Amino acid sequence: MESKDKFFRKKSTLNCRGKILSLDKPLVMGILNVTPDSFYAGSRLSSPDEVVQRAKSMLEDGADILDLGGYSSRPGAADVSTAEELDRVIPAIEAIMQAFPGAVISVDTFRAEVAEASVKAGASIINDISGGNLDEAMFETVARMQVPYILMHMRGTPQTMNSLTDYQDLVLDVLDELQVKVAQLKSLGVNDIILDPGFGFAKTVDQNFELMHRLEELRVLELPLLVGVSRKSMTYKYLGIDQSEALAGTIALNTIALGKGADILRVHDVKETKQTIQLYTKVTH
Repeated sequence: MESKDKFFRKKSTLNCRGKILSLDKPLVMGILNVTPDSFYAGSRLSSPDEVVQRAKSMLEDGADILDLGGYSSRPGAADVSTAEELDRVIPAIEAIMQAFPGAVISVDTFRAEVAEASVKAGASIINDISGGNLDEAMFETVARMQVPYILMHMRGTPQTMNSLTDYQDLVLDVLDELQVKVAQLKSLGVNDIILDPGFGFAKTVDQNFELMHRLEELRVLELPLLVGVSRKSMTYKYLGIDQSEALAGTIALNTIALGKGADILRVHDVKETKQTIQLYTKVTH
């Protein structure tokens, strides 16, 4: 493992509008959904007050980043207008920043307009599930705002992605498609790029497991790696359980992801994930 780490010299910090996050140890990103239809009911929040209370709990449990989303990206989710997404996200960002001025907020959006307004309201990371595919202005916007950008692999839209799961070689195809985007972002001057292989997005349950098995192959791009498998179908469908019972499976998969080089874990359950990282780090360092 040590020799691999020396070979793949990925970036070790993220500049979040002047606040530097170190990637020397894995980070925890807590999920905050200001949506009525996110796939996991336990993550749905309906008002700024609810968002602040959940943010408080996550920060106390050790969250390094809060990931705020106003557009459900679950398979087959209904479309939401830009205006409605802004109405959900901006008041929530402002409320969190007022309550916790030092918080690092990531905004889960594929729209450049929402990304720009979110950064102006206090967000410092853009998490784009579409990897720039759904808004041609996104890359230039991120470059202009000079914030870290999470580049996720997806095909199509949340409404069509389940029909776009044909790959010649899953991991090599994902790498090829991400590499093109990384080159575009770097040419525009985006300094902090984080890769997300997109578990559950344009991938079957079996493909998700193959992606996890081969996760370390993504390290060839020498960029920080985010893994988001929290309570997703690869856990609860495979085990034949409800999403509410998927915490143990999520922890198991996240532990495997840590062993394969994950730098950021995006989760619903911050406290349990923080404990997992503490134990993993104790054993491996």
